[in-house]
Amino acid sequence: MNIIYRTTTFSYRLDYLIEHCILAVAFFLPISLNIGSGFLAIGTLLWLGKMAVNRRLGFRATPFDFPVAVLVILSAMSVLASPDRNFSYYNYYNLMGRYIVIYYLVINNISSAAQVKRLITTVLVSAGLVAFYGFYQYLYGMDISAVGWVDGEQFPNLKLRVFSTLENPNLLAGFLVIIMSVAAGVGLTVRRVGLKLLLVALIVVLGVCLALTYSRGAWLSVLAVVALFGITYDRRIFWLLALIPVILLIGHDVFMDRLMSITNPTDTSSTLRLALWESTIAMIKDHPFFGIGWGAYWLVYPAYDFFVMDPGTKIFHAHNMFLHMTAEIGIPGGLVFTGILVGHAWLAFKLAKQHRDHLISGLMLGILAALVSISVSGLTDHVLFNIQLSMLYWMLNAIVAVVGINYGKYG
Repeated sequence: MNIIYRTTTFSYRLDYLIEHCILAVAFFLPISLNIGSGFLAIGTLLWLGKMAVNRRLGFRATPFDFPVAVLVILSAMSVLASPDRNFSYYNYYNLMGRYIVIYYLVINNISSAAQVKRLITTVLVSAGLVAFYGFYQYLYGMDISAVGWVDGEQFPNLKLRVFSTLENPNLLAGFLVIIMSVAAGVGLTVRRVGLKLLLVALIVVLGVCLALTYSRGAWLSVLAVVALFGITYDRRIFWLLALIPVILLIGHDVFMDRLMSITNPTDTSSTLRLALWESTIAMIKDHPFFGIGWGAYWLVYPAYDFFVMDPGTKIFHAHNMFLHMTAEIGIPGGLVFTGILVGHAWLAFKLAKQHRDHLISGLMLGILAALVSISVSGLTDHVLFNIQLSMLYWMLNAIVAVVGINYGKYG
């Protein structure tokens, strides 16, 4: 009896430590990839230790296990098609390994509504710190002419684009839209006035930081998210949320110039994207089944360089998430990747409509909006090329799966 008691107590302590490792991953993920990955490794080892102590696998089934397994297999097979198999294999097991581990670590160690709420609270707090560092960067940052994130001739007045703890402004913008979507979903449905006001304040902070990234694709993603909330929750919300970006666009010429340049055929960024899409489609036509190899886009692009014509310039992704994934892992893999995204979004939509817990219902609505924002931005960019944002994406998917599994318990 004492042995059973001690084993159970030790297992509970492991549960506590694993949850806090997951919270640490969520907190540090946008701040430091290395620290976040360190906590992910610790949490995984503790999870394996828990299974050893309990003498059972302890693996919870989800409706997405089969498509996720197919994605893993097809991605692995694409390595064989890579011009540098060693690089693709290293890139594959380092990245895919992180994504699958964080997905199933959350699914198998986060179960109660209280745990889900703690996890999403941690994500929101971390995002707030990232935004404030963006403000600091805006006040004391560097001239973007040194890094070439914008055409200086077309936008002579645009001297600074914040990127905070992420690698560049577009990645920061993608992150902020994802978090704003989650915060807005919870804020729309939560009943506590104090919490609602706190979330509104956070959305404003994130929104201002988003504006300072001058990311046009992210602004379009915001409009898509606004439309989603207006359609699925309350049509009046559309006008309320749309008011902020309209004011920003009217109040600052640079914002308007950046937005209008989307349709400008002389805009170098837009022209480059069109050229990259043409090259990527050619890759897909030549390698339809297994793709060009996981992570091998930059290796293969020179053979399909119809625009840059500079051997010294490396193009790492297609500036279109769906085309990029299809090019690297083939058409079947691209379809499975898209199916996983759509599947989690559809489950989030159903849970948002059915869940009796207002905060969980709002969270599902927010994650649905976040997945929509990723899809919309994915038409002109590939923010999931960034490891931190990909890990966040899989974490959000895992939260949807957790709520779906436990719907009968706290739904």
